[in-house]
Formats: sequence, structure tokens, C-alpha cells
Amino acid sequence: MQKKLIDDGLNQQGLEQVLWKAADILRGAVKPEKYGDYVLPLLFFKRLSDVYLTEYQELLKKYGNEEIAKKKFHRFIIPEGCLWEDIRKQSQNVGQKLNDTLASIAKNNPPLDGVINRIDFNKQDEIPQDRLVRLIEHFSQLQLGNDQVSPDMLGNAYEYLLKQFNEEAPARAGEFYTPREVVKVMVGILNPGEGCEVYDPCCGSGGMLIVSHYHLLENKKDPKKLFLFGQEINGDTWAIASMNVILHDMEADIRQGDSFVDPKFLDGSSLKRFEIVLANPMWNQDGFKPLMENDRFGRFTYGIAPNSTADWGWIQHMIASLRSNGRMGVVLDQGAIFRGGAEGKIREKVIKEDLIDCVVALPEKIFYNTGAPGCLIFINCNKPKERKGKVLFIYAAKGFEKLKNMNRLRGEDISKVISTYSGFKDIEKYARVVELPEIQKNDFNLSVTRYVNVFEEEEPVDIAKVWQELKKLEEERKAIEEKVKGFMKELGYEQ
Repeated sequence: MQKKLIDDGLNQQGLEQVLWKAADILRGAVKPEKYGDYVLPLLFFKRLSDVYLTEYQELLKKYGNEEIAKKKFHRFIIPEGCLWEDIRKQSQNVGQKLNDTLASIAKNNPPLDGVINRIDFNKQDEIPQDRLVRLIEHFSQLQLGNDQVSPDMLGNAYEYLLKQFNEEAPARAGEFYTPREVVKVMVGILNPGEGCEVYDPCCGSGGMLIVSHYHLLENKKDPKKLFLFGQEINGDTWAIASMNVILHDMEADIRQGDSFVDPKFLDGSSLKRFEIVLANPMWNQDGFKPLMENDRFGRFTYGIAPNSTADWGWIQHMIASLRSNGRMGVVLDQGAIFRGGAEGKIREKVIKEDLIDCVVALPEKIFYNTGAPGCLIFINCNKPKERKGKVLFIYAAKGFEKLKNMNRLRGEDISKVISTYSGFKDIEKYARVVELPEIQKNDFNLSVTRYVNVFEEEEPVDIAKVWQELKKLEEERKAIEEKVKGFMKELGYEQ
């Protein structure tokens, strides 16, 4: 069946099915959380090799010169002896040959250093060589040049694999993967356009940047005029994001490092500022209070978040990364919108400056590493006149599709949140526009259910009618009791 799919030309679903079968090859021999470590770089290498060969043939036909065809007009150069087929010819020490090949490709293509050559394929205690050979042969069925598979198609397949790997190992997934449905809500509300600079300070696998790119395409705008920036603390995840962007044939500046401790995007000695910032930082990170108290960038002007949770530290980093007309969206645990103490004081100052634009309550069980319901907080540094002094609260917690182990926002749920944000008006049991004095009366608590009445009203009780029914029931009970006494007497059981 696979062979026929490949001969006929793969569609999106067919490609995804073939790629996912790679996990079956590893199953039982490799830990589920390590599947992506081996499958994704191999897929990336196969794509680079096939694209290079396609380009080589086209250039050779055009110029009739092998040297030009090998070294000119390629985004990435594949050195002599480093094509996919060269790996297939190797009968022994395949893991080491693969390591050497990927290292050579990285040396000839500096942007790929640390991306394509990050994993050790020669650790036989983690990936047995027979499984590696089977994996290589499995991918050899596919032709992944631009003539066979478009960047959109392969990029979507890569995203599909990420999602599948997340479901295999959900505990790790939450570290770098935000459900795409949540990302679409955020990007739809922030609505980046041509010329925008978009920044994600903890970009994970790059999903928010990629969805921003496609948002422009869907709105018939030029995504090449969108400027994307991301930073990711985990080296392996940074490599995944870098591959993700390249496979989508996108341009994005993604750097590795801790945005909280060592932000990489600077303008001299200050933070670089962006028009749009969006992120899903790890919730309730602890241990950052000393850094906030001695911050060299002056980010934490609204207060120092408690050592137990950096949520409002992340919000302040993002605000400090915004231009004077900038907007941002962040995914957080719902505790961030109502907890008191130091967080409550920070929240109060941010609200008083009229920065909070919208708060969205999300359903439970839509994130991979927690069943807790999250929320979206949107900030606008330059609200339009009609939104000044007001906050829109949206209760989106009941709109979802129930899956086996999780819930998922449907297309109509995503559209409803976005259209409600745009409409900026009250919707019964779903949304409400609230002025700042009312929020102040509620001690600057931003819990959505404080402002949106989501509870069903109880039907009024007709006391007289209920009393008559109770009297009737009591009369019926007495009649039955008399009958039972009669039966007992007939049976000779006198009381």
C-alpha cells in the first residue's frame, strides 16, 4: 500500500501516514520520548539531500557545468559523499557514518551547525543499529524534492509528527509544544500584518512563528514581509524549531538561550522592541526572584514576582519587549489572573495603566502536560479610543471537542473567540466588556467568571404547588401503609 501511494504521488494524509510508521520501527527498542530525536533529523536530512539533487539536475541542465551545478544557487550545500544514497551504501558502522555525514553538512552550512548534527546516531544502547538501518530504508521510499513535495506539505507533515510524538510522551510535550488550536486563537486576535516584527521569547518548536507566517498567506498578504524572531532555552528544542522553519521554507531568526537570564535580541544595551510578542512560557517557574531583583535591563518595573512562580515576571519581560504601540498575548495557568500577594500587586499596576485588553478562559485538558485549564491574557500598549478603560472577558471554557484523553478546540470555537474579540461587545454567558472601576472593586481579580455569568439560572420554585404535591404524597403513603397492615393481619402478624 505504501509503495502504491509513493508511485502515485503522496497526498498530505498519505505522507503523514508513511512518516508516522517510522515510529513503529523504533517502538520497543527506543524510548517514546526519544522518537523525535532520531526521526526528525533523518527526515530533515532526506529533504535537504533530495532538494539538493533536484536543484543540481536543474542547474546542470541550465548551465551544462558540474561545478556550477554543485556549488551555485543552493540554499544548502551537500558536500561530496554526503548525500542520502551515500548513507544507504554503508553496510557497517552506519551510525558513525551518519554522524560524520551530518557533521560535514553542518561545517559547510553554518546555519545548520547544532541543528542537523545535534544527535548521536552511534549510541547503540539508545538506538540499535538494525533499527537505524530500517529507519533509513523506510525514508528511502520517499522522494522529498520540491518537485514531489511542496514546503507547505512537508512542513505540515513535520508538525503532524511533532503532535504525534507529543501524544506518545505528553510529559515532555508541554515543554515545547502548544496545541496549534490555541496558537491560532492568539495569532487570529493579534492579527500580524506585513511589515510586523513578531517575537516569541520561549518559542518551543516554533509553532507561534509558523502560524503567524501562514496567517498572512491565508489573508492574501506576503509572508516574506513578516519578520519573525524567537528564542528557546533548550538546545534540542531549538534544533527542532530551526528544522521546522526551514522545512516550511520560511525565514526566522531563532536563537538558543534563556530569554529570562540572557535575552539574545538587543538594541545596544537595551532589549529590542517588537510590534507583536506572543508566548507560552513554562507555567509557575520558580527560582527567578534573585535575577528579577538584579535585572540589568530594568524589565520588572511593576514589581518582583514571587520566587515560587515567574508568571508575572514573564509578562513583564514581554511588556518590556513591546514598542509603544505593541500588542502581546500569553498563555498561562489561570492562577495568574487571580492569585494575590506579590502577583496581585503587579497585576493591579498593570491594570491601572490600562494595558490589559482581553482575558480568555480556556477549557480544561487541552494541554499535553497538564489537565488544568489555562487562560490567554492580551495586552495592548496603545488601545483604540473605544477600548480604553475597559477589558473584554471571554469564557471559552465550554467550547471544545472531547477526545479520548484530551479536549481540543474546534474550528468554530477558534472563530468564535476571534470574532468576539473583534466585536468587543457583551454576549450572554460568553463575553462581557467591563470597565476598570468594576475590576478595582473586585480587588483587580481577572477571573473571567467574576464578570461573565456562566451559570444556569435555577427555575423558580412554586412553593404552594410543591406543598400540595407533598401533601398528596403523604396521603398516598398513609393509604399504602393501611393496606400493608391489612395484609399483615390476614397473615396472622398482629401488631
